[in-house]
Amino acid sequence: MKIINYILVIMLGLALFLGGCQKEYEMGELKTPTNVNLTFEIVGADEENPNGDGSGLVNFVATADNAITFNFYFGDGKDSQIAADGKITHQFSINGVNNYNVTVYAIGTGGITSSKSDQLEVFSSFSDDEAAQFLTGGSTKSWYWAADQTGHLGLGPNDKPYENGDESWPAWYQAAPWEKIESTLYLCEFVFTLENGNVTFEQLNSSGEAFIQGIYSEELGLGAEGSYPWDIEGVKNVSFSPSASIATETGQYRGTTINYSDGGFMGFYAGSSEYEIIEVTENILRVRMVQANEPQFAWYHIFTNVKPEPK
Repeated sequence: MKIINYILVIMLGLALFLGGCQKEYEMGELKTPTNVNLTFEIVGADEENPNGDGSGLVNFVATADNAITFNFYFGDGKDSQIAADGKITHQFSINGVNNYNVTVYAIGTGGITSSKSDQLEVFSSFSDDEAAQFLTGGSTKSWYWAADQTGHLGLGPNDKPYENGDESWPAWYQAAPWEKIESTLYLCEFVFTLENGNVTFEQLNSSGEAFIQGIYSEELGLGAEGSYPWDIEGVKNVSFSPSASIATETGQYRGTTINYSDGGFMGFYAGSSEYEIIEVTENILRVRMVQANEPQFAWYHIFTNVKPEPK
């Protein structure tokens, strides 16, 4: 009985100690952002070219009282973008003069938002007809992971190279042939179609899964990187824009970026819908993609128009 009483005394003391150590945390005052304002400057716009110089670049500035960050939606099918200081440059890449409805959300404490929208007309003159022909074969063409090649999936630094030129090739990692065969990655088929001058893209996978990069899979509570059920259905619009990364310059890439609408991606999900073309021919497509939530990661993919089979 003495031992039991002794244990009860210790447990009571521990409970009082832990209770005394607890701190009360209070959320600060919730403030709704007010006086939201959105201004923009179309690059190259003048009296003769009111919609810009054809680059499609527009500089945006958003301001608001009681805002801690800003989220921009550009109305062109591309992913929204966050800018803590309210300043951002966006490239509209649909050819011709097009009208866009741009909305910025000023985000305050507790996630409370206020918004402001504006319309603008932007001229984009960039095109890469040869790349469109290679990708589509002039009508419809399918591409597959070049799984039998070393480096069909690779990783390297984005814009802070450890050695000169490292930002233009997969210096950190190159997958061995068929390395991901235990996943459903190699079941992917990527269909490009050219119709009435417009290119579309569709990702097919009989498993209904996509390969999710490790940081994203952990954030989403899925576990380690690998194949997971994912919404890959639907035809995406494809546009081309000029590449502007240091890798394009140092690696002597083609100079063209593929942009997929509505969050489209090529089998390996790392949050981006923009792929710089390193090389494209009738039977090889090599691209580079920067991971959205870890911008120092540049991922490399190799695709072929003839589906390889494991030996």
